[in-house]
Amino acid sequence: MIERLIVADSCCDLTEEMKSKLDIELVPLTLQLDDVDYLDDENLDVDKYIEAMRNASSIKTAAPSPKLFMDKFEEAKEVFCVTLSGKLSATYSNACLAKTMVLEKGERLIHVFDTKSAASGETLVALKIQECIDKKMTFQEIVDNVTKYISEMNIFFVLESLDNLIKNGRISKLKAMIASAFSIKPVMQGVNGEIDIYKKVRGLKKAYSELIDAIAENSSNIEEKILVITHCNCLERAKEIKNKIVERYNFKDILIVSARGLSSTYENEGGIIISY
Repeated sequence: MIERLIVADSCCDLTEEMKSKLDIELVPLTLQLDDVDYLDDENLDVDKYIEAMRNASSIKTAAPSPKLFMDKFEEAKEVFCVTLSGKLSATYSNACLAKTMVLEKGERLIHVFDTKSAASGETLVALKIQECIDKKMTFQEIVDNVTKYISEMNIFFVLESLDNLIKNGRISKLKAMIASAFSIKPVMQGVNGEIDIYKKVRGLKKAYSELIDAIAENSSNIEEKILVITHCNCLERAKEIKNKIVERYNFKDILIVSARGLSSTYENEGGIIISY
């Protein structure tokens, strides 16, 4: 049995380099396009999934079962679990149930973090946990540090289309109708684990500009922070946004990750999420 392990759901988008540096195991959600199920694991062909998503009339996601989390939790003496927002998915509650059942079997230390975010937000939390592990912090020190870190995180995003958020029930039809009726491209924000509209602007170019401006209006001690950009099949756009952020802000580091299955489902093609 290993000493310490990070477990995350499959909304935690990682590069291959990140995977090699993190002591992490991913638990897949199930994605459903019409009547076809896709397991969001390393075998998922994301490009083909995005293509199928374009033509799907029904888009649903299902949280991993507690059993899937239990299998991972039992691999280590100390486990730090990272999940997407408990207000967006049953993943957090299923992970907590798995924790309870594993602890009944014997002594272990397990903590489940509700990141109150998704995608790049989960990536940031996983990186923070590993940083704390590398510093040889105690289990409780890691829990305290990461909990504080989550409370201070910001997440903003711009989507080319809100269709998938509507189909998933993640945003109200009324908000989406208002945006559509006035040709508005809203800058969205994560607020206490839920999705809200931060600013309403006309056109994608203006929306990306407001996305970058939002950093100045909602941050402090930038030089100590890492910013992660998740993109859904739009790497060049992500690079362009990164370059503009570098011009204006002095982040400790800026990383770009590609959306996997679940993140692609939320973002839809062309979507950009920033977390810091």
